[in-house]
Amino acid sequence: MHINGQNYYLKQNVKLEPLFNRWYAYPMLIAPATAAMNIANSHVKIMKSYVSAPEVHAAAVKNPAMLGGPFIDYEGKRVGEIKTLMDNTIKENSHMIEFAGAIKSMSDILTAEAKGHSVEPLYEKVPECLKGFVELNYDLNNQPSFRLIEGLLYKSRYYNPASQSITVSLLDGDDRAFAYSTPRLGGDNELHLNRPFKDEGLATFLRMRSTPQKFATIKEQLGIEDKDDELLASFLTEEAPFPRAAYDGEQVRIRYFGHACVLIETKDVKILLDPVISYDFETDFPRYTYLDLPDTIDYVLVTHSHADHLLFETLLQLRHKIRNIVVPRNSGALEDPSLKSILHHVGFESVIEVNDMDAFAVPGGSVTALPFLGEHADLNIRSKTGYAIQLQGKSILCVADSNNLDSRMYERVHEAIGNVDVLFIGMECDGAPLTWIYGSLLTKPVDRKMDQSRRLSGSDYQRAWNMVQQLKCEQVYVYAMGQEPWLCFLTSIKYTDQSKPIVESNKLVAACREAGLESERLYGSKEIHL
Repeated sequence: MHINGQNYYLKQNVKLEPLFNRWYAYPMLIAPATAAMNIANSHVKIMKSYVSAPEVHAAAVKNPAMLGGPFIDYEGKRVGEIKTLMDNTIKENSHMIEFAGAIKSMSDILTAEAKGHSVEPLYEKVPECLKGFVELNYDLNNQPSFRLIEGLLYKSRYYNPASQSITVSLLDGDDRAFAYSTPRLGGDNELHLNRPFKDEGLATFLRMRSTPQKFATIKEQLGIEDKDDELLASFLTEEAPFPRAAYDGEQVRIRYFGHACVLIETKDVKILLDPVISYDFETDFPRYTYLDLPDTIDYVLVTHSHADHLLFETLLQLRHKIRNIVVPRNSGALEDPSLKSILHHVGFESVIEVNDMDAFAVPGGSVTALPFLGEHADLNIRSKTGYAIQLQGKSILCVADSNNLDSRMYERVHEAIGNVDVLFIGMECDGAPLTWIYGSLLTKPVDRKMDQSRRLSGSDYQRAWNMVQQLKCEQVYVYAMGQEPWLCFLTSIKYTDQSKPIVESNKLVAACREAGLESERLYGSKEIHL
């Protein structure tokens, strides 16, 4: 293949998994402080547990009730490889583990000594590795806290792009192991590319779904050894992807790609929300794939940082298509790193931050960032937003997992933006507890009752119905439910008819239809014209 000079494309079923220290990469593994906390309090602990009791992990993985738990999925095997990875992680990331310990120490110091008086004397007590990276402060109730100076952390040894890599393999179905609990050790048919996400050679490779390259060119840019020629060739094809016609209709076209991924198009502008895209392979399950996306995406709108909404696996493959990516502004707290900084450091050049009710013009209309309550276990997280997209006189709201905790808020939103033609709302109202995502960031333990009471939950029927009435919606679609089979590796969700989100969303759809509104819980794919 590499001799004849022919151009080659990536096969459409090539899976490209972004990794951090061999673990599936998501936003909190890019931001330096949260990466340190996850290394020390999650990755190392999971690997130690596996090495000491691999049979416990093997049994837990087989138990459906344990799906999504901190269990390594290697059937109790490859213990030696896990131990080697663990030892290397501890050795190569000793400074990150020290940094995580320092954050806990500083939190303890603030709790013990910051009693409302000036924090100036406490700067001397900040652990050495944190000095210069934090600002100590109080809230207006004299509760002590600190702000991380993230820009400096990215310039320090605590941000190491060499920790990033990509694993390449072929996918022939939707069944994938849960993403977050198992490090990728590699296999016979996997190619591991030790390249930072921002690497130009990697960017060229990722464009090959639609832009061909010569074998020798991509081999050189990726630094592929001769022994891996045959493996690299297995991911390539001479066959060009089937071209899709660009949308140039007079109406607004909306395509649902699964979960919270919605493509909104006119002939003048292409807007994609929370991109999580299925690969293309032979299947009886109808879906849109990478092949159904436009050549250029004017705006990607990200609602929040959870990996089923901000997925590097998809975003890195779309980076060359994306002109602008829009994200909510963060709070500066440890648990709320800057999405703009994260995306900039993985290669996105035009990243726009928005605050609540910020608006900007797009061809034929505007986009407004909307306030977003709940779904983050009551933590001080600002980087979450819904979006009102107004095009050609039509108003489309995508509010993701917004939990309508204060019904007056959407009354005020309605006063600001008017009636809504189409509402997309998530109703995962029985979400995971606080510690499922944020446990590694906590510096003090929480008891089980506290943990279970603070959920990553969206709106139930009554809260969603209140929103529909407050916004005077014409069409209502429940989305972001994680039901599509290509989402399970991220969400670990497997509903039954008795599951609360299904029961509650059924009630909403029924209420909307009874009121004469078009309504549906989306699954798989759908096209809507306005």
